[in-house]
Amino acid sequence: MSEDQVNQEEPVNAVDTTPSPEEMLRQAELNAQEHHDAWLRAKAETENVRRRALEDVEKARRFALDRFAGDLLAVKDSLEAALATGDGASLESVKSGVELTLKQLSGVFEKNAINEISPLGDKFDPNRHQAIGIVEADGEPNSVAQVLQKGYTLNERVIRPALVMVVKPK
Repeated sequence: MSEDQVNQEEPVNAVDTTPSPEEMLRQAELNAQEHHDAWLRAKAETENVRRRALEDVEKARRFALDRFAGDLLAVKDSLEAALATGDGASLESVKSGVELTLKQLSGVFEKNAINEISPLGDKFDPNRHQAIGIVEADGEPNSVAQVLQKGYTLNERVIRPALVMVVKPK
């Protein structure tokens, strides 16, 4: 193509597509308003989630013992029934009723992950046992010679240590 042919072509219509400063400002204000609205919605949602979580924690705290209390009602009913039998009940029938009630209570404990600590003969563990005294006895030194009161754990956490007598080292 010669130089004359290039100059003879019609000029390309150049349209200015850059927005005016007023249009750019209007777009920026719209974007800012959208972001502000989104931020307000997110803030409100976060506040709602926080409030619901606090309500859930409060309900859990208030009703945490609900199931356990319901299980204990049957044990209380058994004890009241034993007392209602009157003076004519024999010692053997009272003992039988108490044994059944104890079995019922043990079932409630098992269902609610409450376990006994009965450490007779075990090595003394200050995290699970409370030493009341030291005795001279046969057995390994610093082991439990006698259990005065059983301890209990709730979900593997000690809620009451076992009261024990410990074998004295020779």
